[in-house]
Amino acid sequence: MTNFNYIKITNSKKIRYLKHNQKNSNHIVFLHGFMSDLEGKKPKAFLNFAKKNRLGFLALEYSGHGKSSGNFTSGNISKWTRETKLLIKKIVKKNRIILIGSSMGAWIALNQFRYFKKQIIGFLGVGSAPEFLENLMWKKFSKKMKNEIKKNGIIYLKHGDYEYPITLQLIKDGRTNKVLNKKIYQNLNVTMIHGSKDKSVPVKYSRKVLKMFINAKKKLLIVKNGDHSLSSSKWLKLLKKELRLIIS
Repeated sequence: MTNFNYIKITNSKKIRYLKHNQKNSNHIVFLHGFMSDLEGKKPKAFLNFAKKNRLGFLALEYSGHGKSSGNFTSGNISKWTRETKLLIKKIVKKNRIILIGSSMGAWIALNQFRYFKKQIIGFLGVGSAPEFLENLMWKKFSKKMKNEIKKNGIIYLKHGDYEYPITLQLIKDGRTNKVLNKKIYQNLNVTMIHGSKDKSVPVKYSRKVLKMFINAKKKLLIVKNGDHSLSSSKWLKLLKKELRLIIS
């Protein structure tokens, strides 16, 4: 049984999160993807890894995701970045951080460098998808789809078994959160892991993230036949192995 916690961040907003307290220790901060939650295999695998290796741990569900309050359609990258920053300040405090960003979570993770640059000592990206709203959605929308979202403020996108409500405000907010043109000069370990058969996000996005880091010890691992989520037990083992290398 996983013990979730809730934190009230405004009078009407509660964020659900997972944590493991380890005093004066490095903390893993796991950031999930778009319309995902903490019920999947990755957050639990990383929580167990943290416990076994005597590390602190934090993972949260952004507003409108999982059991956190708020409507998904009211959310955007700026809001989810702020919520993440707030929980890191409250839970992780001054401890050093190893960020793990899955898909959109890698974008939220890159935004945290604005606030916690001195604390971040490692970054693991899984199927990283920074700036996906503009590049993988808006630019690929047909004229008809663009007109629909401009007229109604929302469009419903089918992708596999899922339907994603994409709002115009979300797309516009994404444009104010550009990260791929930035440079990060810290000396830290950065590993990007990407499935060769990722149908959602091309591998070039992991390459673009690595280019942002000028002085880091960098690594790109392309997982043969790997999908977007890399959540099977075989691939989780690989993620944990790479995480151990980042920390050591």
